[in-house]
Amino acid sequence: MKEIEQIYYNDFGVAFHWKKEKQILKSKVQLVFKETGFYLSKEELNIFADNIDATCDEMNCNGCQFQRKCHKFLLKTPLQQIDLAVSLDELLQIKDLVEGTIFQIQLKDYLDEVCQN
Repeated sequence: MKEIEQIYYNDFGVAFHWKKEKQILKSKVQLVFKETGFYLSKEELNIFADNIDATCDEMNCNGCQFQRKCHKFLLKTPLQQIDLAVSLDELLQIKDLVEGTIFQIQLKDYLDEVCQN
C-alpha cells in the first residue's frame, strides 16, 4: 500500500495526499467517500465546493415525506461527465469533507509561508 498524508476526515470520508518516494504529492488531493474516489487539483476542489453550495441553495425538503433520506438531489462534480445522486444528509457530509479539506490545505500553506520568514 502506498503511503499517504491525511488532510481531513469525517464519518463519511477522507481526504489525503499520496506520498511517492517519501515526497508528498501536493498537486492533487485524493477525496474518498461513499465507495467513490476523486483525485482533484486544488482548483477542482474549489469548483466542487462551489457546486456543493449551489446544490444546497437549490434544496428544499420542507413538506417532503422522505425528509432528508431521498436521493433526488444531483450534485455536479468538477468532472463534467460525472454527477452524484445524493441525499441531503450525504450532501452535508460531503460539504463538511470538502470544506474541511480546503481549510486544512489553506492553513498548512499559510503556516508554511509564515514559518519561512
